[in-house]
Amino acid sequence: MKQSRAKIKTWRRLATLRQLWAWEGKKVVFTNGVFDILHAGHLQVLERARALGDMLIVGVNSDASARRLGKAKGRPINTLKDRAVLLAALWCVDAVVAFSEDTPEKLLSRLKPDVLVKGADYRKGEIAGARYAGRVARVKLKAGYSTTGLIRRLQGMA
Repeated sequence: MKQSRAKIKTWRRLATLRQLWAWEGKKVVFTNGVFDILHAGHLQVLERARALGDMLIVGVNSDASARRLGKAKGRPINTLKDRAVLLAALWCVDAVVAFSEDTPEKLLSRLKPDVLVKGADYRKGEIAGARYAGRVARVKLKAGYSTTGLIRRLQGMA
């Protein structure tokens, strides 16, 4: 768990790493989300995102930010700390950074990734912070996988 926690960065530390990675010629990919209950759909997006570059940064909505997104009552279920540690434990994730705004636009304006990845359910014109990335990639989502759907299935078992 210690190694996983080392991947969790402040945006200032990450900005320094971003400069180092650019100097080293590494292609940096960024994606973001709430990642409330990690599932195979999340993993597929993260692995596809990582395949588009050398380093993958994952932005995670803070608890307050996630609540403002209009998720169901009681969300997020897992705290930011727990969500960040789980993401950091994945082989395909190189850094995790939290953001408290509704979108990662401010973070993207600082990091300026080479590639910004979102799910194909987003239209290009509605991807926050796209203007700060070298390019935007929309990746296909794994059919039948969503945190909301998972929670509904679990509630039906109760």
